[in-house]
Amino acid sequence: MAAIGRFQKGDEIFYAKVVDGELFRLRGDVFGSPSFDKKPTPFKGLRTLTPVNPTKVIAVGLNYADHARESGKPLPKEPLFWLKAPTSLIADGQKIEIPFANHRTDFEAELAIVIGRRVRNITSAAAARYIFGYTSSQDISDRTIQAAESQWARAKSFDTFTPLGPYVETKIDPHDLTIQLFQNGQLRQNSNTSQLIFNCYHLVSFISTNLTLMPGDVILTGTPSGVGPIESGDRLEVRIQGLAPLVNTVK
Repeated sequence: MAAIGRFQKGDEIFYAKVVDGELFRLRGDVFGSPSFDKKPTPFKGLRTLTPVNPTKVIAVGLNYADHARESGKPLPKEPLFWLKAPTSLIADGQKIEIPFANHRTDFEAELAIVIGRRVRNITSAAAARYIFGYTSSQDISDRTIQAAESQWARAKSFDTFTPLGPYVETKIDPHDLTIQLFQNGQLRQNSNTSQLIFNCYHLVSFISTNLTLMPGDVILTGTPSGVGPIESGDRLEVRIQGLAPLVNTVK
């Protein structure tokens, strides 16, 4: 497998492998040993969905040193994570909705891990065997609420606050990837996953010692410096090396 997407045609939802702009439908369990049609399926008439439908979305905070500095917070001694509502997920091309026009709401580009097997209490050395792949994401944040509360779930779980996709790349090394965010064509965030304080394998290990991860679950690995406010009409594009770009507009 390589790039895997989830699509809808009418009432039917299906997974497919994306190769050079063509879709090859998946048969069987996407997290098992699936097969693929040899004949491509036309893109026309298809709706691109979030690439997985997770039981939970886990966000990791302050995982780039430069972002911790710009937030005025000390570096964490262990991963700081919380749960985001799965109802906050939207697909590539869908609109981010700002619920309170008088609140500051920020973009945050992030690399997302997609879990491929049920996992509980594993080591970092074993983590790669439980990862299905990686995709682009955002952790949209209502800063006004975040600053007023001691926990961050509400500020980051509004509907549309977790853009994800468009595809899961199953064959990629996550440890040295350029990560960028463009707002209306202007580069706002520009870093590399080599700058993560806790890398992807460490995150899967640490989180799995606290709760069970299921196939399709998503871990947002944190955002680098350069976060900033969004406004209605903005076009936001996350570009992570080796992944298809994630593009969303704001209303």
